[in-house]
Formats: sequence, C-alpha cells, structure tokens
Amino acid sequence: MFPFLNDWGTVGSLVALAVETVKKYTDDWEVVIVNDGSKPKDREALGMISKEFRIMNNESRIKIIDHEKNRGYGGALRSGFAAAKKDLVFYTDCDAQYDPREISLLIEKLRPDVAMVNGYKIKRNDPVYRIWAGRIYHHLVRMAFDLSIRDTDCDFRLIRREVFKKVKLFENTGTICTELVTKIDHEGYKIAEVPVHHFWRTSGKSQFFNFRRLYNTGTNLLRLWWKLRVKKEYYN
Repeated sequence: MFPFLNDWGTVGSLVALAVETVKKYTDDWEVVIVNDGSKPKDREALGMISKEFRIMNNESRIKIIDHEKNRGYGGALRSGFAAAKKDLVFYTDCDAQYDPREISLLIEKLRPDVAMVNGYKIKRNDPVYRIWAGRIYHHLVRMAFDLSIRDTDCDFRLIRREVFKKVKLFENTGTICTELVTKIDHEGYKIAEVPVHHFWRTSGKSQFFNFRRLYNTGTNLLRLWWKLRVKKEYYN
C-alpha cells in the first residue's frame, strides 16, 4: 500500500519493484495507492501505471483510492488500511527513500506470533537538520509513550490485517505512526524489527519540515499522549 502525494517521479518504479518482490512469495497480491489530493497531472500518472499493469498482466490488481482534498498522511493511511483485503498489509511512502525489494526482509522476519514487522533505518540519509530533528522526535516519542522499538517513524512496515479488528486508528497526521505502534503494543501484539536501508529523496518534497507543520505535529502528539497515556482512551 502506497500513500501518494505528487510523487509522480518515483511511484511507477516503486510499484513495479514491490510487485516483482511479492510475486516471489505469493500469487495472491494487490496494490493499493491512496491519492491524497494530488495535482491533476500527478493523478494522471497513476492512471497510466494502472493501465500499463493491466496490459502487461491482462488484469488490474492496482486499486486507486482518490481523496479529492488532502486528508493528511494519517488520513491516507487509514483509507489504505480500510481498502486492503489481503491477510498481510505492507506499506511505505512513494518518495523512494526505502527500497521495496526489502519487503523480503520483513517477510522473512514474520513468525506466527508476530503481528507487525517494523523496519528501522540502518543510516538515515537526510539533511543534517532532519536527522537531528528525527532523533529528538524519536526519543521524545519513545519516552512519552513507553515504546521500546528502535524507530517509531520508519514507514516501512508489514502488518497482519487482523490487527485492525482491534486497533482502530483516528489520527489524520503523521502522528498516526505513533498511534499505530502504541495501540499494537497496548493490545499485546508482538512486534519484530529488521534493519532497512534509507536513501536520499529523489522526488517530491517533504511535507513535514516547516514551522506550521512542526507546530501542528507537536500539538497533535501532545493530544495523542493525553488521550492514550493519561486518559487511557485507546478505542475512541
């Protein structure tokens, strides 16, 4: 599953690599792309990708979910999770900072007692200010939400779909990652971890690093902490 926002330059190759990798393990697969209010020309790129896959495979297994208006990263993930129909749900971003071929690493780490395999960056390839901001954010989240995983903000995950029968998500921003991991941990599900590579962004633009978004992320994170850790409201 891929949340998509104006990432026309990389989405095609990412989908192709993901499909190529998944085919090694199963014939029962699908691709869900959530277009979260992208520009018309970027939405057209998704239509071309779907058409090409239909021609090549004599069928279409690519499902495109369209948000007319941008709902935020969390809103895109929630739509994607709701639309996913297979037993396992993998997701990553369309900015090509992760290699879809490393889905194999997640699959190989999956055991019957594991509900989610969470990637963690071997080395973060970003500008220095993003690296330091990411470290501060990660350590604050780990302490505030009492989480033990190495990388709460690594958007390279494989999740059993049955998890979402208990774990209900409500966040519409990037704090959904913290909400997801915290609620899975709260339900007693086992989380496995695996190191993955992280690459320089080659297309698109970060939606996180500007003052307004940083301020909104901070306030949303505080609200989430109050709701989950203080009021213990995990289900509404």
